Amino acid sequence: MENIVNEPALTYNTISSEEYLKQERIATEKHEYYQGEIFAMDGASKEHNEIFSNFFGDIAHQLKGKVCKPYGSDFRAHIPKNTLYTYPDIIIVCGSPEFTDDKTDTLTNPSVIVEILSKSTRTYDKGEKFTLYRDIDSLKEYILVDTEKIHVEKYIRHADNSWQLTDYRFLDAYFTIDCVQIRLLLKNIYDGFFSE
Repeated sequence: MENIVNEPALTYNTISSEEYLKQERIATEKHEYYQGEIFAMDGASKEHNEIFSNFFGDIAHQLKGKVCKPYGSDFRAHIPKNTLYTYPDIIIVCGSPEFTDDKTDTLTNPSVIVEILSKSTRTYDKGEKFTLYRDIDSLKEYILVDTEKIHVEKYIRHADNSWQLTDYRFLDAYFTIDCVQIRLLLKNIYDGFFSE
């Protein structure tokens, strides 16, 4: 049987990042931008939103009064090294947030990024998007949370720029977000979803 690969169509209607930001700031839907192209982002499922609420609520509570602050999925991130503009599910910034311009709606210095996986984003979040995120000099940890099974993957950056993966698959497991020194229990992240 012949393998058929659908290649993306070539496009010549690229726009500048400045034009993207101008359009995005008045848009009613979210879009990613990469190398002159704009990509519509899918809406989140009920499961995605509930896991987001559990996770964000836990870290926001633990970071209250500390120098590191969490931001939700309405906050854009930009990676100047590769042009990507995107909306991570959760960003944690330690120290003063740095922005692309005076609008203060597009961060460039996340310390931690959390993505909540869905069927439509799983391959991208674990592959190409993680490759692009690794161009962020300030990024220390990348965390992926599955919505279909109990599974959290934590990547931590070492001094030599290598990344180490640790994964967690049980509701009674804890993991630490090392750079902000907070501990999270999978049972709290998946509250209302799975039982062992």
